Amino acid sequence: MERCNWAGPDPLYFDYHDDEWGVPLRDGRALWEMLILEGFQAGLNWLTILKKRETFQAAFHGFDPNIIAHWGDADIMRLLGDAGIVRHRGKIEATITNARAYLQIADFESWCWDLVDGIPIQNSYTDVADIPATTDLSERFAKDLKKAGFRFCGPTTVYAWMQAVGMVNDHVTTCPQHKICAALG
Repeated sequence: MERCNWAGPDPLYFDYHDDEWGVPLRDGRALWEMLILEGFQAGLNWLTILKKRETFQAAFHGFDPNIIAHWGDADIMRLLGDAGIVRHRGKIEATITNARAYLQIADFESWCWDLVDGIPIQNSYTDVADIPATTDLSERFAKDLKKAGFRFCGPTTVYAWMQAVGMVNDHVTTCPQHKICAALG
């Protein structure tokens, strides 16, 4: 059996695929962090984000929304000067806005997981090319996020996030992780 063909050849990709991607994540703050990172990934590739992940975590104070929600222009300028992250003003500003929106939701974890009734969707694709970039569900949740005040969370970003946090098991059936993630769901 071979892992999903998108995972490689960089060892960082292998580790992410084998240890994180598709594993159900049930921590609200961590779900929010992944949503923010997926937003930063838009227009780039995920490996870029993985390589900068530790620097992102340091620059954004461990993705603590209680801290980030109070940031302003000085913090935006600080982040725009940090070559260790993706320096995109719109995405940085969206992170601050999204921290504020996150804090308005009483139980972010439940709010997110209610999308799939608390149980990961188990897909059975045999070819990565068959996996959609969006679904009706990701389109609906992207609208819900927008209504709640979130930015940089379109349907494609939301679906990639759903895959990453294990709400959807999109490992191909020939990948050993498909069965492992299915058992975790």
